[in-house]
Amino acid sequence: MSLVKEAFLELFPEKFENRIMLLKYSAKFSKYNANVKYDSNKITFSLSNDWKDVSKEIQKGLIQSLFVRVFKSNIRTIYIDLYEKFVKNIPRFSQTTQIDLILKASFERVNNKYFFGFLDLPNLVFGRESFSKLGSYDYMSNTITLSTALLDDEELLDYVMYHEMLHQKLKFYTKNGRNYHHTSKFREKERAFENPVVEKKLKSFLAKKRMKKLFRLW
Repeated sequence: MSLVKEAFLELFPEKFENRIMLLKYSAKFSKYNANVKYDSNKITFSLSNDWKDVSKEIQKGLIQSLFVRVFKSNIRTIYIDLYEKFVKNIPRFSQTTQIDLILKASFERVNNKYFFGFLDLPNLVFGRESFSKLGSYDYMSNTITLSTALLDDEELLDYVMYHEMLHQKLKFYTKNGRNYHHTSKFREKERAFENPVVEKKLKSFLAKKRMKKLFRLW
């Protein structure tokens, strides 16, 4: 029996149908990424090649978590638990190969001030000059990416860095196959940043940046 059908039958034995279920590995995905596509006749799971070297039990948990999302279920299994623990621990074993020196300085300031210096150094890179997506943390590659729009203000750079480092520390909460990152605990920790009006400052800063960019385009 295929891994996909095995995963399905353990979740929904009463719903088993003669639907085609496929599992594919692809080099097109970023590290440890995966998705599922489905219609009334076929369900296709596509996993990055990195998953080939991961145990079948953890792969089954990934597939079951995607099934749970597709069927909007709240079922939990030991395999889903294994998968989530694996994903949350990927950063511990990821290689740190990209470190921008400006971002490293920001990371160290924030780490020492808010995390007692306990957070491990992730990959730190600048993305494009974006005024909407200012930062991101990729669990699978253990990478914090910040917008170059923040280069002109050290406090705002540190604030967005702090936001992404909270993601690095707190990970995510899973319910019904979906991951929730901005939990109440996350928001509580985010408010611990020393400047209580930093969000207001950030909005004003970005508004001026957008205006300057418009004038450059004229």
